[in-house]
Amino acid sequence: MRISISSNLDTSSVIHPFVKWAGGKGQLLDEIQKLYPAGLGTTYTKYAEPFVGGGAVLCDILSQYNIKSVYISDINRELILTYTIIRDSVNELVDALDALQKTFLPLPTLERKQYYYAKRKRFNVLKTECNISEPVECAALFIFLNRTCFNGLYRVNSKGQHNVPMGSYVKPRICDSDNLCNLSQKLKHIEIVCDDYKKSRKFIDGKTFVYFDPPYRPISATSSFTSYTENLFDDIAQKELADFVDEMSKKGAKVVVSNSDPKNYDSNDDFFDNLYLGHHISRVEATRMINCNSDARGKINELLITNF
Repeated sequence: MRISISSNLDTSSVIHPFVKWAGGKGQLLDEIQKLYPAGLGTTYTKYAEPFVGGGAVLCDILSQYNIKSVYISDINRELILTYTIIRDSVNELVDALDALQKTFLPLPTLERKQYYYAKRKRFNVLKTECNISEPVECAALFIFLNRTCFNGLYRVNSKGQHNVPMGSYVKPRICDSDNLCNLSQKLKHIEIVCDDYKKSRKFIDGKTFVYFDPPYRPISATSSFTSYTENLFDDIAQKELADFVDEMSKKGAKVVVSNSDPKNYDSNDDFFDNLYLGHHISRVEATRMINCNSDARGKINELLITNF
């Protein structure tokens, strides 16, 4: 059984993702909300999101429900560092972002570019240093680059270095202090982990609602966009995730999985239909926002898979 969402929310409790994220679920949130299990916050008192990314679903659930225990993880080290800094050192982070914003916004275009690339270079140095020496600065630069780079894209090269050029935003909002402070309060008692999704095994039980949003399977031969880390998530990894979903289902957890729909380009491609045989598969319309070819952006189907 699934529940409908009330629109009578206290706007002071609503939080939003602090970064733009390729594959972010803001545009699919209405469809995902329909799949929240009945009893969320009462029968299902735990929530896990092992591929948290920008956290659109996380923010929605934290805004609407009093969940007893929450677990989030991702293998993107700088992303998880930033979540941790927001939780533990938000005042220092806001100060750093405010300083970046006050310096960047008044600059003319050429000087903006020079400033942007200097900060990107500094961010890549901090990544190399494993974020230990200056974690607040690294988190601030992570948000700064996300807010000012082309399309809000996070992409790294084979060496793990951020390599996205500067975007053309006139007045990007680099420091959203109110949202960051509200998010910090929501994150206070949340377990934040930088690791593989399988580490969530110990957390997930029969009282847990789990949302898996893994790196999507490429829907065409030219769309193998591996932007978030240096690691790949191939068909073998997709099959391992499906096995993990079955394992968590046996524990009694309620699970939702999102992925691309290969039938967008090949009506005979039954990869996910076969992989999640016995699960409920919905095809929902989404808009592909990030593609180097503007003609390739537009409406496509995505999959929402549930074990209930």
